[in-house]
Amino acid sequence: MSARTASFRDAGNNSDTFDIVIVGGGIVGLTLANELIDTEFSVALVERSELKPVNEEPDCRVSAINRIALQRYSQTGVFDSPLAERLCAFEKMFVWDQTGAGQIQFDSAELGVPELGAIVENNVLQQMLLKRVLAAGNIHYLCPQEITDIHYPVSEDALLATSLLRLASGREIRATLLVAADGVHSRVRAAAGIEHFSKAYQQQGLVCNVTTSEKHQHTAWQCFMPSGPLAFLPLFTGQCSIVWSLDEEEAQQLMSLENGAFSTALAEAAQYKLGEIRAVGQRYLFPLSHGHVQEYVKPGLALIGDAAHNIHPLAGQGANLGIADAFALAEVLLTAKKAKRQWSALHTLSKYQRRRKGANQIMENSMTGFKELFGNNNTLVSEIRNAGLLLIDSLPAVKYRIIKQALGV
Repeated sequence: MSARTASFRDAGNNSDTFDIVIVGGGIVGLTLANELIDTEFSVALVERSELKPVNEEPDCRVSAINRIALQRYSQTGVFDSPLAERLCAFEKMFVWDQTGAGQIQFDSAELGVPELGAIVENNVLQQMLLKRVLAAGNIHYLCPQEITDIHYPVSEDALLATSLLRLASGREIRATLLVAADGVHSRVRAAAGIEHFSKAYQQQGLVCNVTTSEKHQHTAWQCFMPSGPLAFLPLFTGQCSIVWSLDEEEAQQLMSLENGAFSTALAEAAQYKLGEIRAVGQRYLFPLSHGHVQEYVKPGLALIGDAAHNIHPLAGQGANLGIADAFALAEVLLTAKKAKRQWSALHTLSKYQRRRKGANQIMENSMTGFKELFGNNNTLVSEIRNAGLLLIDSLPAVKYRIIKQALGV
């Protein structure tokens, strides 16, 4: 980053004091900052690592962005960038059970919309969001900046007390509202004494990009197996990004295979729905878990994204939940500011919690339930599961109620 992006710009009488300080410059933190551009709030966004450049070859770390988020990003100008060409809209979803004949297909045409969503590389979406943030007069992007200490005032009587962050550079910044967008291992959450209830699935997610012999057809493919779901997500290059949920031992075994053997194992697992695997990119593993906090907010404090909740990736909803958090928090803050209310007070921030906590918990429980249901090897359960998929596929009203939930409608 340039010296300008890592410096402190004037913010009134005290250049180190801001209305809102967002910790974490990932998709969720940048989305919140994007929603606050050209508002009356002075905002600092603190991120420790510089964003890596976009390479010609697509990155395998991708997100499936739903229609609500796509529409909002388009409205705010995020997609007014050449990088928007790297989005790959998907028009269909095809889901099947490896253990039987059960399958279900969703089609955007039947919903009367051009797409169900889009697959985008995480760093590409971050770059597009960051471009707007850097151009904003009221947003202060502090990167790379390592936080060495976070002081959150513990007294809930001190509604106007500010949080204090000390940076490795020696600078100190203060925030009327401190927002945690710093992920599942949030330091801000820990500093505020908010407990995070987390449970590991004892599984790993294996991700990589692959080239298949059959075209992806702008379709998101997902196969449910006893070991976990396998998704093929379409990329703008014609390749697919895979996310394969595996027991830890099996994940390590697959990581140890040479590309040829891995390609065969992958094609067989997907029952050759996309033909043979002709090329495999670098493989990565990440641990799978789910968790939630009891409190999303305290006076002068809000948690968004993985700092508040994380879920199994089987439906690709993790990023969308965090993005929805950012949209909701921004709306609550801007509404309170316009009405000249105490926008950082607990009674205001609680409106954000009421809007998002229940929806996020339902999605977390649903993903855990799906994992348990499709991970069950019992023959009777398998037969019921497959029959259920076929039944839902034959009931348009039920099927499209499900897909509208995934679309964010």
